[in-house]
Formats: sequence, structure tokens, C-alpha cells
Amino acid sequence: MSTVREDPIKMHKDGNALMENGKYTEAKDLFVKVAELYYKGQNYFGSAEMNYKAGECSFALKEFQKAAELFTKSADIALSKGFDRYGVSGLEQARDSQKALGNTKEVEELNKKIKELNDKHNEPEGESSFSVFS
Repeated sequence: MSTVREDPIKMHKDGNALMENGKYTEAKDLFVKVAELYYKGQNYFGSAEMNYKAGECSFALKEFQKAAELFTKSADIALSKGFDRYGVSGLEQARDSQKALGNTKEVEELNKKIKELNDKHNEPEGESSFSVFS
């Protein structure tokens, strides 16, 4: 019995093609699968990206709850691995999904999280400690 080894890179490309052709449901399912394969293979950026794309498909399908979950998952993976800017994008998309659902409380919480992350990045390096010119 031969087992077919799943090729995440091919699946990733197939997902992109499906998405471009407006086949969002099929694309989403493929992206979710690839996200898991990438994660298992320790390609964390790839996994975050695939969850993000799956979120975009859900959003296009007006499945805002699912979109919010996928974007949040993407952000969690990205932020836990130090891809902060990508994580912020995920959080912004999750916020837009929550907004579409009318979840004011979640929108406010996400705005707070996004602001904290952006503030952290806009701090000039070393400014907070001490300056040679003081």
C-alpha cells in the first residue's frame, strides 16, 4: 500500500489558484490543511500565512466568525514566533471580522492589542534605556 506524501507547497499553489478563481470554500479548506502541515514541519511563517489566507476566504464567504478565528490563529502563531508585523495584520483582519459581526467588545480589545504592538515597534531602539548624549 503506497501512502501519498502530501506536498504542502503544491497544495499552497493550488489554494492560491482556487482563491483567484473565487472558489473560496475549496481554497479555505486547502489553506487550513497546509497551515497544519507547515506547522508540523516547523514552517511557522508559512502556517501563519496559510491561516491568514484561509481567513481571507472565510471573510469573502461572509463567514465572519470563522474568519475571526483563522485570523486570530494566524496572529497567534506569528506573534509567538516574533513575526510581529504579520501578527498585527492578522489582528487587524480579525478586528474587521469582529466588526462585521457587530462584536464591539472584541473590536475594542483587538484595537488595544494592535495599539500595544504598534507602540512597542515605534519605540526607537535604545531610546528607553540611556543616551550617550545625556
